[in-house]
Amino acid sequence: MVYLAYTFKVNPPQPGSEILMAMIADMGFESFDTLENGFVAYLQEESNNQVQLEGFVFDDFLFSYSIERIEKENWNEEWEKNFEPVEVDDLLLIRAPFHAANERFQKEIVIMPKMSFGTGHHQTTRLMCKELFELDLEGRRILDMGCGTAILAILAKMLGAAEVVGIDIDQWSVENGIENCQQNGYPDITVLKGDVDLLEMEAAFDVILANINKNILKAQIPSYAKKLNPGGILLLSGFFMTDAEELKNFAAPFGLHDVASRQENEWTMLKLEKK
Repeated sequence: MVYLAYTFKVNPPQPGSEILMAMIADMGFESFDTLENGFVAYLQEESNNQVQLEGFVFDDFLFSYSIERIEKENWNEEWEKNFEPVEVDDLLLIRAPFHAANERFQKEIVIMPKMSFGTGHHQTTRLMCKELFELDLEGRRILDMGCGTAILAILAKMLGAAEVVGIDIDQWSVENGIENCQQNGYPDITVLKGDVDLLEMEAAFDVILANINKNILKAQIPSYAKKLNPGGILLLSGFFMTDAEELKNFAAPFGLHDVASRQENEWTMLKLEKK
């Protein structure tokens, strides 16, 4: 599998970067990494025909972009050049093996991505992590849908979850998720390759985590509702504040009711409960 990295330089970076991300979010991009002067957006090379940037003109900011083809052999090298530890308040430190530990944080996750996404740098991952610290996960069964590097799955286990399942459609993410779970001392986390159809074979969950994007979330919410225990919690992120009401309204007929939300910049996390 080969990925393309679109590096966008935006002037001024805010709120231009957030607006531009929202405009291209449905073009097949799987992940975004923020930069001081813009962001990097990644998608599989085979999805590149969905990217249509011609004619994008904005009154409040300017942007330019370059495209880099990243072979899987070069992924870790590219990542290591730019990766800095991620801090989630004083709750969580996400770092690579070549970074020093820091006892100031309550929890620490060590990851080494291998052509997979979810390093914790993006606002949506931090929003999900913060909310996990607020939940009672002791003895619960958790699903991390679209798990990527398995950060959320690992954190759920650290916070007392009895059983955690991660699912991702990408083989590299599955392999990396397994490695990261082992690296952090949780080889019992199950990481599976597949899509939402795998849930048909799973028992119900007490908490489901889905940090993906709006269109995929809407397609999968019916399956989440079916596999969530009564009183269970669904955390959704990967979308903008402007999409929150649409997702709330879509989820309500499936018995999923809005409980709370979090925001960081233009991004949002929704906490829904199955009545």
